Amino acid sequence: ATAGMPVTVFGPSATSVLFLPAVAAPAPRQAGSGVPGSGVPGVAAVGVGVPGSGVPGSGVPGSAAAGSGVPGVAAAGAGAGSPSLHFVPMEIAARPQPIRDLASVLRLRRVFAVQRPDVVHAHGLRAGAFAALALMGRRHRPPLAVTVHNAPPGRAGAGLVYGALARVVARRADAVVCVSADLASRMRKLGARDGGPAVVAAPLRPAPAAADVAGARRSLGGPARPVVLAVGRLAAQKGFATLIDAAATWRGREPLPRVVVAGSGPQERMLRDRAQAADLDVLFLGQRVDVPALLAAADVVAVPSMWEGQPLVVAEALRAGRPIVASRVGGVVDLTGEGAAVLVPPGDAVALAEAIGAVLDDPGRAAKLARAARERGARLPGADEAVGAALALYQRLNVAAHLRVG
Repeated sequence: ATAGMPVTVFGPSATSVLFLPAVAAPAPRQAGSGVPGSGVPGVAAVGVGVPGSGVPGSGVPGSAAAGSGVPGVAAAGAGAGSPSLHFVPMEIAARPQPIRDLASVLRLRRVFAVQRPDVVHAHGLRAGAFAALALMGRRHRPPLAVTVHNAPPGRAGAGLVYGALARVVARRADAVVCVSADLASRMRKLGARDGGPAVVAAPLRPAPAAADVAGARRSLGGPARPVVLAVGRLAAQKGFATLIDAAATWRGREPLPRVVVAGSGPQERMLRDRAQAADLDVLFLGQRVDVPALLAAADVVAVPSMWEGQPLVVAEALRAGRPIVASRVGGVVDLTGEGAAVLVPPGDAVALAEAIGAVLDDPGRAAKLARAARERGARLPGADEAVGAALALYQRLNVAAHLRVG
């Protein structure tokens, strides 16, 4: 919107509360109203609240607007004339709900018919499939871009649904953008038109005050014990059970590392019970808003995920210059490279424990990792780069659509 493009975002109410407060509902617009005379198209966004998405680094589940790096929305042009941003609540569920899903598709179809956006950009496969179905049969269909944020779930039934949605998106989207190379390869095999890699904005936060870092360290147990910090939604994809199993192998180490987990989610009770059954001193912090201070206070940041796209906690840890031990999955290595983190196989508690222990035992190696992380973090794309990539995609799609019409 600040770049001069009228935007309407369709997504869960939590999206508006967290990221787009006080944004009004849209007014109908004339076809192709974009920014008059500028060649900038109007864009429409549609998205679904995806488990694991949220406020970067906070453990707060939710969804976010296009270009934020958090799965959850897609956009449609609104408001002829001056640039504008509008939000339309649309509770697209994260799991199939046939009656509600059909209602959402029909509502999108009606809104698209009135607003006539120049580009529709959907975030997530469900949002992408809904947008594709809503646009079917339109005589002057706007181009559809879909950003794919997540790998197939491990559950058989959910995997079948994922595959069906992926095929709809691959066949009907004009461009598919993916947050990791493995996702891009999967979508290309289904016949998707490759829109290039997703440019995800790394969170840019002010450095925490020294007093805040000292306070965070005291709250984590003081300087006597090394702190291994994990941040994220407590869900199976994040692999926190592997971290707890890794901590069980540290018995007898002096000083004994303390595992600290910031975030909340459906596995919280299971993880607490797992730690208690193993008689482990794991500190569960719940949702936190002081993640920068926690990162600065940690000796190692652990990211034991079973899969990730471009995890914001890794970007934050890189920018904070912290030693990172992470799973070699998805787009993690694209963020860290080979030198700014120690990468281990996902689900391997022994490898994770040994890697973390090796960093804690070697201050020189920890310092080298911290320097490499900070250097890598300084080169991560910010909001301007993410918005620029989205605008360039919209321009390409808009030009291609006009050429087809011509």
